Amino acid sequence: MKAWLICIDDTDDIGTKGTGEIAEEIAAKLAPLVPQDARPAITRFVTRHQLFVHPDIPYTSHNSAMCFQVETDFDFAELKAICIAHLKQESAAAADPGLAILDLESDYNIGQLIAFGKQSKVEVKTKEQAYQLAAELGVDLSEHGGTGQGIIGSLAGLGLRLSGQDGRVKGQLSLGEDHDESAVVQLSVAQMLKQTGLQAAITTTGEILNHDTQINLTGQIKAVYTQHQFALLVSNESGEWRNATKQQLKPY
Repeated sequence: MKAWLICIDDTDDIGTKGTGEIAEEIAAKLAPLVPQDARPAITRFVTRHQLFVHPDIPYTSHNSAMCFQVETDFDFAELKAICIAHLKQESAAAADPGLAILDLESDYNIGQLIAFGKQSKVEVKTKEQAYQLAAELGVDLSEHGGTGQGIIGSLAGLGLRLSGQDGRVKGQLSLGEDHDESAVVQLSVAQMLKQTGLQAAITTTGEILNHDTQINLTGQIKAVYTQHQFALLVSNESGEWRNATKQQLKPY
């Protein structure tokens, strides 16, 4: 079984299935048939990576790429074929899909890949730059419709995920079928980790809370990827720990 990091970008259009949902579907096709909660966190979550918003960059709403890791027995040719088939089936007609696949066991320059990802958050990159770097690093990069502009974001997403300090986990976390978002639920960090499958509760200033700490959870429960961990971002409000607000989550 091998580990792969896969990122897709620019698959959707207004009113169509989102890129994050398509990424989850591809991950499900590639992942081993085991119960969801038996998978390690690193292969359980899809991360959304915000890229540069600029008039020279076409995007649907927010210009973000979706990245995920899988461990699978499929060889590279099979894995890529499954990704492409699903992209072609599910991408919007007006989209410009890009696909990046990295063999995590290969000998690649992680620093260059991370640098490209970080640069893509603050400056305009070209397809030529993306293809050149992918060729140097051994990343399989391919376009699957339209202008293929999505290859830039898909390569950048790999680098941002590998940085361990970027990305919001797609969707919201469940605290059970009866959870009322308007109510406050108090859980210890240990209880929260068990119910959500996350790895840590980390404060907005970067501290990791111990497992006995109580957290007041309310509203939509969102997670981020920081310090190479899938974590609940929390802040201290009036002496109580609470899940982060939308504004506090925005940098991710």
